Amino acid sequence: MIKGVQLLEIKKFADNRGFLSEIWQSSKFPDFTPRQMNFTVAHPKTIKAFHFHEKQQDFWFCVNGNIEAVLFDRRKDSETFGKTQTVVMGEFNSVGLLIPREVAHGYRVLGEQAAGLIYLVDAKYDAKSPDEGRIPHDDPEIGFDWETVPR
Repeated sequence: MIKGVQLLEIKKFADNRGFLSEIWQSSKFPDFTPRQMNFTVAHPKTIKAFHFHEKQQDFWFCVNGNIEAVLFDRRKDSETFGKTQTVVMGEFNSVGLLIPREVAHGYRVLGEQAAGLIYLVDAKYDAKSPDEGRIPHDDPEIGFDWETVPR
C-alpha cells in the first residue's frame, strides 16, 4: 500500500425498502476537511489517468458501476516512492479512498456499465490556477498495464 493512502470500508444498512450507506465521516480522516464535492460519470472502457495535485487531497467513492483506481507514488521523499497500488471500487467493493497530495491517480471503468464517481476535495477548484499535474496513462515510468488479465 502507498504511504498515506487510506481505504474506508463502506457498510450498507439494508432492509426491505433499500439501503443506506455512510460515505463520509470526519472522525475517520481528521486531517482532511472537504471544501468541494464533485460527481462525474465515465462510460464503459474509459480510462481517465493520470493526474496529481500539489495542494489538494481527494476522497473517492464509486456510486455505481465499477472502477479500477490506480495510484502511483511520485513523492521522492516517500518510503513507497515509485510504487503502484490498485483498488477496485464500486458495486464489487464498496470502499472510500483517500488519495494524498502528490500521488498520481486515475482509473478505468470496468465492465459494460457506466461508472459514477463522487469525490470530495480539500481545496476549492481554481480555474485560473488549477492544481492539476498531468501524466499520460501509458507513461513508461509508471508502466501500468491497463488490460484486463483473464483469471
